[in-house]
Amino acid sequence: MDKKHEPVFERQIWGEPVRNLPGGRAPSRQILDGASVQLERLEPADHGAQLYQVSHNGELALKIWEYLPFGPWPSEDAFQSWLQVCAGNSDHIWYALRNKTSGEVWGMACYLDVQPTQGVIEIGGIWFAPEMQRTRAATEALFLMLDYGMSDLGYRRMQWRCNALNQKSRNAAMRLGFKYEGIFYNHMMFKGRNRDTAWYAILDSDWPAVRDIISAWLGDNNFSADGQAQSSLSQKMRDRIVAPRG
Repeated sequence: MDKKHEPVFERQIWGEPVRNLPGGRAPSRQILDGASVQLERLEPADHGAQLYQVSHNGELALKIWEYLPFGPWPSEDAFQSWLQVCAGNSDHIWYALRNKTSGEVWGMACYLDVQPTQGVIEIGGIWFAPEMQRTRAATEALFLMLDYGMSDLGYRRMQWRCNALNQKSRNAAMRLGFKYEGIFYNHMMFKGRNRDTAWYAILDSDWPAVRDIISAWLGDNNFSADGQAQSSLSQKMRDRIVAPRG
């Protein structure tokens, strides 16, 4: 072929080069210890009875399961069987959340969609007993999971997905510094209903500022003697200056 008729291949740039490669480490089931809450590896024999009691002992407790794809259960035995599956699931790293003041176990959360080589991880399956909702311990529990994934393990992307109708979960994501990314419509079916899924994420470029804001909010000087926060974490996140994503 005549050189002047040879096809010309232009170099295509498909994205920015990755400067901070993920470490490729999966989360372990180690204890995540905070000032007001401790996250323990889920052990059905140790945690099951308390978890069932706080999540099934009345109408308010049963509302915990409204937007989750699992639960509630008709009996403690059925709940314990589910916990056994959770504890043995290698794709989900489940924790029981223990309030350090009362010593009681008041909720669960897990890591899922863990992609160590891509630096992607998600927190989900989150539920708090009514006693733990809207408390310092609840915020700290999620912060411990965020910090372990982003700071200790060096992930590039922390995800949060929830039912688009679950406004409490969507508000919680924004309060923790996640950015809204959009909705996947007809994403899944659960309990005989359609679920549109809202997506949120914290990127490694977001994390230092988010970490500083939550750390400061969790500080003792932000709480009164009766445990009431003196400032709004949601407002602090709204006020932060966010550089636009590329």
